[in-house]
Amino acid sequence: MKKQYILLLVFVMSVFVAHTQTVKVLDWQRNSPLEFVTINSTKAGVSALTTQAGIADISMFKGADSIFFSRLGHQNIVTSWQALLADNFVIYMRESNYSLDEVVISATRWAQPRKELTSRVTTIRPEEIEIDNPQTTADLLGMTGEVFIQKSQQGGGSPMIRGFATNRLLISVDGVRMNTAIFRSGNIQNIINIDPYTIEQAEVLYGPGSVMYGSDAIGGVMNFTSLNPRFSADNKVITSGRASTRYSSANEELSSHIHVNVGGKKWAAVSSFSFNRFGDLRMGSNGPDFYLRKEYVKRIDGADVVVQNENPEVQVPSGFEMGSFMQKISYRLNDNWEFQYGFNYSTTTDYDRYDRLLRYRKGAPRSAEWYYGPQNWMMNRFTVIHKQERKLFDQMVLNLSSQLFEESRHDRDFGKTTLSERFEKVNAYGLNLDFMKKISDRSKFLYGGELVLNKVTSTGLDTEITDGTSVKGPARYPDSDWLSAAVFATYQYQLTEKTLVQAGARYNYVSLKADFDTTFYKFPFQTTSTKNGALTGSLGLNYTPDERWILRAGLSTGFRAPNVDDVGKVFDSEPGSVVVPNPNLKPEYAYNAEIDVAHIFADRLKLDVSAFYTLLDQAMVRRDFTFNGQDSILYDGEMSKVQAIQNASQATVYGLQLAAEWKMDNGFSVFSHLTWQQGEEELDDGSKGPLRHSAPLFGITRLSYMSKGLRLDLYAQYANEVPFGDMPKSELGKTYLYPADADGNIFSPGWYTLNFKVMKQISETFSLTGGVENITDQRFMPYSSGLVSPGRNFIFSLNMKF
Repeated sequence: MKKQYILLLVFVMSVFVAHTQTVKVLDWQRNSPLEFVTINSTKAGVSALTTQAGIADISMFKGADSIFFSRLGHQNIVTSWQALLADNFVIYMRESNYSLDEVVISATRWAQPRKELTSRVTTIRPEEIEIDNPQTTADLLGMTGEVFIQKSQQGGGSPMIRGFATNRLLISVDGVRMNTAIFRSGNIQNIINIDPYTIEQAEVLYGPGSVMYGSDAIGGVMNFTSLNPRFSADNKVITSGRASTRYSSANEELSSHIHVNVGGKKWAAVSSFSFNRFGDLRMGSNGPDFYLRKEYVKRIDGADVVVQNENPEVQVPSGFEMGSFMQKISYRLNDNWEFQYGFNYSTTTDYDRYDRLLRYRKGAPRSAEWYYGPQNWMMNRFTVIHKQERKLFDQMVLNLSSQLFEESRHDRDFGKTTLSERFEKVNAYGLNLDFMKKISDRSKFLYGGELVLNKVTSTGLDTEITDGTSVKGPARYPDSDWLSAAVFATYQYQLTEKTLVQAGARYNYVSLKADFDTTFYKFPFQTTSTKNGALTGSLGLNYTPDERWILRAGLSTGFRAPNVDDVGKVFDSEPGSVVVPNPNLKPEYAYNAEIDVAHIFADRLKLDVSAFYTLLDQAMVRRDFTFNGQDSILYDGEMSKVQAIQNASQATVYGLQLAAEWKMDNGFSVFSHLTWQQGEEELDDGSKGPLRHSAPLFGITRLSYMSKGLRLDLYAQYANEVPFGDMPKSELGKTYLYPADADGNIFSPGWYTLNFKVMKQISETFSLTGGVENITDQRFMPYSSGLVSPGRNFIFSLNMKF
């Protein structure tokens, strides 16, 4: 009897299988499965959706003459049952050449199609990250050709956008502000804590973004969305992930990464871990000998000794290691409520401030050692998403976050035995509440509030390296509380089918309270506080007469409120100068106008031109100052000129961003990005001088070929020279970084690299990525940097998706 039941079950299953037909949908360029492909036919009420494996049951379409396949960002396909049968139920979809429906988040903090944007936004997608294979997120941004990257050491990368950098740019990760109250005007390195392996999408919003993001968003916003947990479409638990390993020859890099997603219908989680080891970086062989690292300092038998570098092309010491971990857990209560907890942790080993090790004094190295301690970042985030039509909103997102930042600086003069150590810790707490309400078919209202609190703790030690004993030393910052509270709103209105207007405003209150330690410096105050309000706004227009033209124009303002680094820092800005606190600072404001025009020719060629002008008023800049009536004080054993950050300047920057892209039917495509900008700032004497963070003309040009799992890229990156006459005043004293021209004046040479990358999808599981960067082995240092860029660099990466 039991045997009969088994036979019956087998028969029923065979009948079911016989009447079930699946289709597999693959990306034509990458030969990889496509998820979320919608399948329809003329039969009403019948549709299907592909799974993560690109598979869908299409039994209900049997015999249909017209079956439609559609997916955002891909060209629609219409086929028939008989055609699918002839192709063994495998179908390939090509990417759309140009799509205005691509989803962008950074402009309004909400997902919206690109066709609704009123400002320029660059999107970096996962497939671009995979082919470029960047070592750090800073390198990833630099490969856009629209963000210029400065490096003082290998463990770093400071973006420069439209003439602004550091604390005049804002970094956002999963909707959480990463800027802290100690982000400085000098170059910052925090962006390397964002693991490029975990980036699901990166966006760069150009121009002021203060209406949505608050203080610091003057030159632009870099918004990163990391891997999100993926749910199952039914009660079956799905498991997926990726493992990667990479080797680079220029610094003997070894990197490994793995992430795993487990998803059910209501619960989903993704875990990620990455480890990177970077050795000392080798520069190229064709370029100025000025950059060669001929000697360096070693500690031998209790003494500092200058030793000859066996290979002057190797920048000793510049290596370091880094590790990152991420965990996200999501729970979907129903179609209206979703909850997510996210945890990020990133840390580095000690890494040397390479440019500081290049300075000399009286014929000997000034520093025996100068390094940063581990740069740690930890974020806990809890997000609530609610979607339901209500009187006040249709969608709501609540973000609660807690971040911990830890960093330190350690330096010791050559021949001395006292190591100066400065430790900083910032606890950053945030609350963001965003609402979206659709007023009508033609308008929607986006509004919300933000509360941010930073608690800064700073300590100093002077350590005797001969016996390891330490005594208290001066701290870099006063212990401080920095508070920001804001409300904001944006209104979008579709004037006509072709015209959209957008207006926004934000009021921000910022306060700071700092307690100064007068043990080492007899400040004329022990406590200081600032309270400032800032009102910013934006007005934008989007005109799309047809699918070939798009015009964007906008006016916007931005602001940066004084932070702890501005008000309370004591540090050596350059040899012989010391910056002291100034409690009388006020916010600086940016006023921006821009226009962007794009045109698509015959669905093959796209040209995009943006022009912008920004005025920075009441700019916080470093100027000569007095301290207790003195213009010089003794600092770290050296008589130093007193300076302070002051509202003492105006700055202007204007420029063009050009983009051209040509896609051909045979799988070839060409694109080029070029950025030109000119910046000026007011100097001490009232004259005008070049703006430090206004990069020279730079860009990228790329030739690509894609066909069923194979991609080949040949591209060039380049930047113009900065002649002596265009060098900012702050750079003129850095003769240890810049070579001399024929007249004996420093300048920053122009440069280029020629590069080749290949990506091959071996199977649905394995892919290989490789290539050669800087094929001609150029030796160059990008403007304002302190580290020579890598020479010829061979890259190999093996990737597994499951």
